[in-house]
Amino acid sequence: MTSILSFFLLFISCLMNVHGRAISSQESHIMLPSEKLESFTHLHFFFHDILDGEKATTLKIINPPSESSHGPFGSTYVIDNPLTKEQNLSSKLIGRAQGTYALASQQGDFAFKMDINFIFIEGKYKGSTLTMLGRNVIVNEIREMPIVGGTGAFRFASGYALAKTVWYNSTSGNAIEEFNITISHL
Repeated sequence: MTSILSFFLLFISCLMNVHGRAISSQESHIMLPSEKLESFTHLHFFFHDILDGEKATTLKIINPPSESSHGPFGSTYVIDNPLTKEQNLSSKLIGRAQGTYALASQQGDFAFKMDINFIFIEGKYKGSTLTMLGRNVIVNEIREMPIVGGTGAFRFASGYALAKTVWYNSTSGNAIEEFNITISHL
């Protein structure tokens, strides 16, 4: 109880004194993030997952043990995938998707744990990023994953990403995913 009281008194004294001077009632108001106007943004782009060839953008970094009875469970990939404005890989490059994903389900539903940063290199969001962290059940037609943060224009971002596979090559594993992202941010 004494330590709680000591902490409370220390906290109050810090509030009463800023850099060695008392706070006056005439000091200017500092706007807190919760007081700023919130913006909503919708983004649409295509994510190119390229696992083969000289210009592969996805590398498998962990293979499960060959004697594993869990199939591909544990397979882990690192990515630096192009994000384009249109479905065609030769369309305008607007950013990169960098991060990792791993097959995290043993139940056969092919659920990946995704941790990806979307880095924007063009347009009004140039230099800004979004972070997606969540479960991606790739056998579902539309998958929803959370957006948990961002930088630059997307500071304090939160929202969701909807992903849809628009093309998949079962031999190479290459895929094109269409992303629709809706976020709120400052």
